[in-house]
Amino acid sequence: MDAFEAMLTRRSTRKLAQVVPSKEFIEQVVEAGRHAPSGGNSQTTHFLVITNPAVLTKLAKLVQEAFAQMEEAPGMYKSLRNSISAAKKGFYVFHYGAPVLIVTANKRGYGNALADSACALENMMIAANALDLGSCWINQLHWLDENPQVRTYLETLGLEEDETITGGLILGYAAEGVLERTALPRTGNPVTWVE
Repeated sequence: MDAFEAMLTRRSTRKLAQVVPSKEFIEQVVEAGRHAPSGGNSQTTHFLVITNPAVLTKLAKLVQEAFAQMEEAPGMYKSLRNSISAAKKGFYVFHYGAPVLIVTANKRGYGNALADSACALENMMIAANALDLGSCWINQLHWLDENPQVRTYLETLGLEEDETITGGLILGYAAEGVLERTALPRTGNPVTWVE
């Protein structure tokens, strides 16, 4: 699969088998993220790779508790409202039970923190697709960056005090065994040419 095909056929995969991909595959995905562009070549994106089922379960519990305490507000992202609603009902698992979660973080106060991490996450999703792995960008930990319970737990796992949580990625094999690779038609993202 060439790079262009890997980009166009990449789809978010939320239903993943309970099989941890080989360490070699996970490392390749992370390396793709580490080689993403960064402002001034700062290379400050931090990757926390979590494959321990007990850690994933505890993190899911903390996230569910945090969202269950939140109230919906006008203008809130639809996916954030959905997360709050599901958490209040008691069946919310933010990482969809995936066997691998890669959390990205970057330096607090660094103006390119989100942009650099976004580039890294996109590189990892494209690499995952090229390796026949499913992936999906996960924002919930970013939304809970200031939650003391979530932060404290992530700090025990390696998050630094001077870092902000910028995103996450779930990774694994598609539960159905085959990735959906039909490119979705574009109905947005307008293009204006100035020639």
